[in-house]
Amino acid sequence: MSQDTVHRVEIRPRAGAPDPKSDEAAREAAAVGVAPAPTRVEHASVYLIQAALSPADIEELARTLLADPVTDEFVIGAAPPRGDALIEVHPLPGVTDPDAEAVELAIQTVLGVEAVVRTGRRFDFTDTDAAGARTIAERSFANPVINAIHDTPYHPDDFPAAATHPASVVEVPLDDLDDTDLERLSREGHLFLSLEEMRAIQAEYRRLGRPPREIELETLAQTWSEHCVHKTLKARIRYEGDLPNAASRPGHTVNDDGSITIDNLLASTVAAATHELMADGIDWCLSVFVDNAGVIAFDDAHAVCFKVETHNHPSAIEPYGGAATGIGGCIRDIMGTGLGARPIAATDVFCVARPDAFSRDGSGRPLPAGCLHPKRILRQVVAGVRDYGNRMGIPTLGGAVWFDDDYVGNPLVYCGCVGVMPRRFVTGDARPGDRIIVLGGRTGRDGIHGATFSSAELTDTHADEFSHAVQIGNPVAQKKTLDAILEARDEPAGCLFAAITDCGAGGFSSAVGEMGETLGATVQLENAPLKYAGLSP
Repeated sequence: MSQDTVHRVEIRPRAGAPDPKSDEAAREAAAVGVAPAPTRVEHASVYLIQAALSPADIEELARTLLADPVTDEFVIGAAPPRGDALIEVHPLPGVTDPDAEAVELAIQTVLGVEAVVRTGRRFDFTDTDAAGARTIAERSFANPVINAIHDTPYHPDDFPAAATHPASVVEVPLDDLDDTDLERLSREGHLFLSLEEMRAIQAEYRRLGRPPREIELETLAQTWSEHCVHKTLKARIRYEGDLPNAASRPGHTVNDDGSITIDNLLASTVAAATHELMADGIDWCLSVFVDNAGVIAFDDAHAVCFKVETHNHPSAIEPYGGAATGIGGCIRDIMGTGLGARPIAATDVFCVARPDAFSRDGSGRPLPAGCLHPKRILRQVVAGVRDYGNRMGIPTLGGAVWFDDDYVGNPLVYCGCVGVMPRRFVTGDARPGDRIIVLGGRTGRDGIHGATFSSAELTDTHADEFSHAVQIGNPVAQKKTLDAILEARDEPAGCLFAAITDCGAGGFSSAVGEMGETLGATVQLENAPLKYAGLSP
């Protein structure tokens, strides 16, 4: 049997068995608003296995590994149509596929055979035509950045390779650009920097006597993005209204006209109050406003960490992935606090428009162009937080929902994580000569411009323009990374690393930039493991 043979297996629940994936697919399809709406949607899991295996081997794998013998049935090849239209969704070449990786490992362990596996999802629609089924898939079941949609069962003779292109160092001339050109470059390049910021970059590279490289512009835009530096929270604010004891508040100045200038909103309010309490004798704040998470004392030996952040723009265009990435990032922040903490619980708060206030059929207010229905957003952000945490063994302990129709264009998605750690590991610092070690999944193009996207004003074109800005999470790889970090931290001879942080919105740029802020660092970007070929450093 040739190594290049690609076998296809479908797994679906037996008749009468619980079928939650089909039920969820039906709810998602109904929320899209396609007419006529499908009366039934059936889901099946698809496995494409490329290996030197006989048909008997594949049947044995399907029976003992892929299907649950009590609740599932399997088909070798493709089952006949089970409705009026069929859609399959498969990952694009090179895209991370944790389920496939697990099957590859199992085949290697059980049979001692090297295999390449790809997974997919099949949907059979009843009472919907092919065009309607594709629309549903495009809006609910697939992300064009990572998925291909097929309207027949997908069974290739070979797996296509990812596209490649030669790497190059691109320079961006700024010297002769006027203000209009700088603003256009900022918007069209997805930098989303203000004119003042673009002028500052232009002046600095004039001083250096050379044009910036594209990667340098991207790094500056990421570092100065709203998500990473919180420009709004740190801005100077002019406040008009009553504010008791304004003159005595840190960072507050009462102007001649009665208005109040607040210099750095964050530092002058929340941070100032915290530091004032610490100065008055509160001794259980161990690390605040300096690390990936706040750390407070639990007892004499242990500390508790808490991190919350928003993931609004990504959740507006891809709610499940946006919320999953949000909670995944909070979990990583806990892992990257001090010398590593163990995440133990997740929480969330969602602010969305009222689900019954907007409609596509004329029964309510029309949904603004480019906006997802609030019902779909709420259902998927809840699922995104839940699923990511569950796959790491981290429960979502509680949350809240607030409804206001002004959130129809941009939901507020708070994700949070709680962690615990020994107090002796609360702080860590990089040292000259330290090696930079990277743990986790491979690098892909998903998530690029996720940081700068946070500084943009959402429009009805952003769902198409920035679908790549939503990172593809991999909670299985993250759980393995967590286990490795904690084992290295708890090494009997002493912690094996001096500092740790997560690859946040800017990837290596933010992680290495933060740890090496006062030291400097050299990074060989070309050595980064990639999800697929064709990415330039």
